[in-house]
Amino acid sequence: MTIERGLRLAAGIVVLLSVALGYFVNPAWLLLTAFAGLNLLQSAFTNWCPMVWFLAPLGLQPCVARAAQRPARSADD
Repeated sequence: MTIERGLRLAAGIVVLLSVALGYFVNPAWLLLTAFAGLNLLQSAFTNWCPMVWFLAPLGLQPCVARAAQRPARSADD
């Protein structure tokens, strides 16, 4: 699993968990959903997310760009 997929997984878990806690326990838990949304919004503009600090030591690797994964095109193509 890559760090990017781990980030999406963590964000999804936080949002679903906080919505469930907001519904069943206390509506104040919905503030955690708002925090997750704000964090995703700022990371879209800054390309920085604190969750990377937790995922990188777990052994998750950075995502490799698709262009780097494609074989080089020859002059015949």
